[in-house]
Amino acid sequence: MRRLLASALAASLAWSGPALAEDKMIVSHGYSFYGDLTYPADYTHFSYVNPDAPKGGEIALNVVGTFDSMHPYTRKGRAGALSTIMYESLLGDGTGGDSAPADVYGESYCLLCERIEYPETKDWVIFHMRKEATFSDGSPVTAHDIAFSHNLLLDEGLQSYAEAVRKRIPKVEVIDDHTIKFYFTEGISRRSLIDQVGFVPAWSKKWYEEKGYGLDESRLDVSPGSGPYMIESVDVNRRIVYKRNPDYWGKDLPFNVGRNNFDTIRIEYFGDDTAAFEAFKAGEYTFRNEGDSKKWASGYDFPKVTQGQVVLNELPDGSPPTPAGIVFNLGRDALKDRRVRQAIALAFNFEWTNESLQYGLFKQRVSYTQDTPLMAAGLPEGAELALLQSLGDLVSPDMLTEPALLPHTSAAERLLDRRNARTAMALLDEAGWAVGTDGIRRNAGGEVLKLNFLFNTASSPTLSAVMENFVANVKTLGIDITLEKVDASQYTSRERDRDYDLVYDSYAAFLGTGTGLMQRYGSEAATFSLFNPAGLASPLVDAIIERSLQATSREEEEASLKALDRALRHEFIMIPTWYNPSHWVAYYDQYEHPETIPPYALGELDFWWYNQDKADALRAAGALR
Repeated sequence: MRRLLASALAASLAWSGPALAEDKMIVSHGYSFYGDLTYPADYTHFSYVNPDAPKGGEIALNVVGTFDSMHPYTRKGRAGALSTIMYESLLGDGTGGDSAPADVYGESYCLLCERIEYPETKDWVIFHMRKEATFSDGSPVTAHDIAFSHNLLLDEGLQSYAEAVRKRIPKVEVIDDHTIKFYFTEGISRRSLIDQVGFVPAWSKKWYEEKGYGLDESRLDVSPGSGPYMIESVDVNRRIVYKRNPDYWGKDLPFNVGRNNFDTIRIEYFGDDTAAFEAFKAGEYTFRNEGDSKKWASGYDFPKVTQGQVVLNELPDGSPPTPAGIVFNLGRDALKDRRVRQAIALAFNFEWTNESLQYGLFKQRVSYTQDTPLMAAGLPEGAELALLQSLGDLVSPDMLTEPALLPHTSAAERLLDRRNARTAMALLDEAGWAVGTDGIRRNAGGEVLKLNFLFNTASSPTLSAVMENFVANVKTLGIDITLEKVDASQYTSRERDRDYDLVYDSYAAFLGTGTGLMQRYGSEAATFSLFNPAGLASPLVDAIIERSLQATSREEEEASLKALDRALRHEFIMIPTWYNPSHWVAYYDQYEHPETIPPYALGELDFWWYNQDKADALRAAGALR
């Protein structure tokens, strides 16, 4: 979703002849649905990178948790961090999952391909691949590998992905070793079709056939990739080291100039965030993207900071914040009642939490498209209002007559806001959950209102404290709720099986439309999609997504996505928590970055670089191990 792309440029002018003009063919070096590409065919590098950035050095990061696999494309096991970094696709992406380019939205550029070709109707697309592209073992990347990867994902990949893609992409044809054609189903939106096939990871067909491996299995043995990095070493649950491939085929492409600058990327694993933070202070790893407000406010007062050896920085983040919060499992009978969900939400006191536990550093998240032009506000009007009115009875009348839903407010002076507690209790009474003489709520059948809140022990102590206080408030309402803390491995397994009533999780923010919206918010995979932890299945949301997919202009698209934000907030599938509009980063003073950070990526693995002189000075001073 982060990369909703769309229609290519009129590089077709480079093609001449009446036959091409008559067939309205488009040939381009990239793809954008509305036909606008910022970078021309002869671009030399992305505007935000340092084209002269030196290569070398190491960046080391931390992960809290465990891993038992280096194969990230399966439900089984827990994959190691950055284990997709070795793989490229026809259209290029950023290192470590960042956007590339990171200064524009809705555009992609050829990487394994050198050009794409498609009719104006977008009924099919042909990718003309670069003949020089190779896997890290030296074997060529061919159209056969792309077709194999596409089909393997359909046969053995995530069910929600496979079902969605099969409906939309019925056929793939290998024309020759370096030319591949994808056909798209008639009568459906052309959104997310060319970019869908353009971002399939390229795996070696030969390697899979020789090994006899499938996709849906946990393993440390992984296929060679064609990307700039490859695995150097793996120490399960302790460390992963990736090294830059000295023979990387694409290092001189304009797409890669000024990027992929580190010789090695090291990942250190820790059992909890406290241990991880102490290791950072000791110099065991060198870059930390901080998410704990308490640590950011009061933890970085150690000597290496005051001496200037560790840099603290708040860098702008132009992407909408991840819609994180306390998610309700809508498959649970008690939680199907919106009044029950509203009552539980009233037990969360953002104002007290932010001031007492988080140093007042966060803002309360309101929207799924927070702080963007797609954020619904006030009453619907104009094109958004017309769209909602056209959906008839699917739209609740209050969505047309009342402002977009905002989170409740609470008094910051005390954890339990008594006014909100009274409102919550009235809602529970109205929903048929009466309080007994023992203070516990039961329904007419005598069933206790009992809830399980699944929580990952690898989370920060601050987040743990926030959720413990929330649960304490829920209990005062007469609800028998348990905060069940489990290790990262159990958490992953149970989350996949949707074995919880509540869970602290997230959805995907969106800046554009695409069929990925259906996988995340739609009904078609609601019972099993890993991207839809609430199990949301709303005819209203489905209808709005379908309208967005049919949009023929940016104005129509923006109106539909405002309506989607309004509808998602109305469905009330989670309790929104907080967000930070900046990147909080701490790092040893041996890294440099462009003066202007692009809006859609921090880029520490992608376009930052290593200063050898500064690194030598740190080591001479004993600041780094």
